[in-house]
Amino acid sequence: METLVQYALPVKGRRDGIHHFDFQIDQSFFKHFENSPIRDCAIDLKLELDKRPGMLVLQFDFSGTVQSECDRCLEHIHLPVSGSQRLLVKMSSEPGLEEADVVYMDPEESSLQVAQYIYEFIVLALPMIRVYECEDDADAPCNPEVLAYLRQEEAEKEEEQPDNNPLMEELKKLNLHKK
Repeated sequence: METLVQYALPVKGRRDGIHHFDFQIDQSFFKHFENSPIRDCAIDLKLELDKRPGMLVLQFDFSGTVQSECDRCLEHIHLPVSGSQRLLVKMSSEPGLEEADVVYMDPEESSLQVAQYIYEFIVLALPMIRVYECEDDADAPCNPEVLAYLRQEEAEKEEEQPDNNPLMEELKKLNLHKK
C-alpha cells in the first residue's frame, strides 16, 4: 500500500468543512491488490471529505467501466459500474469496534489512507452477472454467433415444453375443490 500515497488524505491541520478530491482509477490502482477481480478499468471517483470536530464524513461517488468477460457471449466488454458510499471516521485514541460504515482513527494520525475503501467499494459494485444491454451500443461487443446459438437453444426449449401438462391439470382440479 505504500505506493498508493496519493490516496492518503491529509487530515491533521486541515480546517473543518468540506474538501473535494478527484481520482482516476485504472489498472495501475488494482495491480496493488492481490487476487483482484478487476484488471483493467476507467473509473472517475469523486471524494467529498467533510471534516467535523471529532469525526470525518467521507462520501465516495464513482462511475466508469470495468473490462470484463460477458457472461452471455464470452466476449470482452466494458461493463458499466457506478456507486455511492458513505464512510464515517470517528476520532478516538481508544480502538473501537469497527462497523460496516464506521471506522476509528487515532486523532494524532496525520493522514487517512482510503485506497482499501476505494477498492472494496468498486469491487462490491460489480454485478454478479456480468452482462449489460450492449445491443444499444453503436459498436456492440457481443459475439453475434453465440447470441444466435443462445436464441436457437431458447426456442428449442420452448418447443419441448408441452402446453398441457396432465399432472398440473390434476393438481389444479384438486386445488379448486378444497374451497
